[in-house]
Amino acid sequence: MSESLFLPYGRQQIDQEDIDAVVDVLQSDYLTTGPAVASFERDLCDFTGAKYAVAVSNGTAALHLAVLALQLPSGAIGVTHPNTFVATSNALLYCGHTPRFVDIDRRTYVMDPGLLEDYLRRERADIVMPVHFAGHTAGVEELSQLAREYGAFVIEDAAHAIGGRYQDGSRVGSCSHSDMTIFSFHPVKTLTTGEGGAIMTNDEELYRRLVMLRTHGITRDPGMITNSPGPWYYEMQTLGYNYRITDIQAALGRSQLRKLDSFVARRRELVNSYNAAFSDVPWLTTPYEEERRKTAWHLYILQFDWAAVGTTRAQAMELLRKAGVGTQVLYIPVHMQPFYREQLGFRIGDFPAAERYYDRTLAIPLYPAMSNQDQERVISAIRELGA
Repeated sequence: MSESLFLPYGRQQIDQEDIDAVVDVLQSDYLTTGPAVASFERDLCDFTGAKYAVAVSNGTAALHLAVLALQLPSGAIGVTHPNTFVATSNALLYCGHTPRFVDIDRRTYVMDPGLLEDYLRRERADIVMPVHFAGHTAGVEELSQLAREYGAFVIEDAAHAIGGRYQDGSRVGSCSHSDMTIFSFHPVKTLTTGEGGAIMTNDEELYRRLVMLRTHGITRDPGMITNSPGPWYYEMQTLGYNYRITDIQAALGRSQLRKLDSFVARRRELVNSYNAAFSDVPWLTTPYEEERRKTAWHLYILQFDWAAVGTTRAQAMELLRKAGVGTQVLYIPVHMQPFYREQLGFRIGDFPAAERYYDRTLAIPLYPAMSNQDQERVISAIRELGA
């Protein structure tokens, strides 16, 4: 199969406007920690409605700093769900905290509010971390209310969900239901900066901590330093990290952000076409979207009855690859990873809904640059699996 004919499960969409924006920075005085970063952060605030944005080097860094900024004592308990990338719960471990999981809703593949409530009635939680998996806007309104009732902070992992909306119409990232929301700007995400991420918040104190933690724990703010011998002076006031993003990346992000609504609109068109094409296939389950929530559709996830198809997932992926259709399994439930089983005591069987989802799942190509003809190729190849 020619590389030019291969359709990956996800990819970036870069146009001349994006290239020109990056070239402008390359020809400027600043390549990093300059005006483009500040402008990108303002644009993110304008887009989402949040008061503050802190752009960082990647989504994992965003998760790490968000947890760290809460300044909880070592051993705090963070609750998320196992159907996510390992970075979500790893951020808790980076800070000396303990990850716990509740299972997913079988229709939405995101945190089940009823199971969270059951957990909170029995056990402590200091942080609740809903994940907007595949772009599906998790029920943050209900999850956040539960977390508040039990005294927990809320960090939304919206790595998949920029451009989505909550039931009330506000945008994901507004932090209208959380203390912080993180984004990822990896190339397969809806908006890309190459690598990159951001933390959104409406809390000024959290914002100040995040800015300091992003840059080695150092500040030059005259209102914060304890001494001022001259203009060169700075102070390291806490242990921070080098999680800065470059002006090159920020310029690309600003350009991409101007097109984000059109990206999401095209993704929704493609999803609607997929759903219609697969509606009569008995061995497929198409993704569910809750009423009044606008999903950004980072991924298009199908659930397969492999026994009814008459093949294994590995065999199906190879057949699709030969047909020029890229696929991916997203995700292996975190609690099934060897580290989590051997070091933290989780067992296969702990979260049956997430495990059932994993056994049946496959992501197929979805990105704005897909043509209708590309999509027809994918649809044909999928349907032929059961022929």
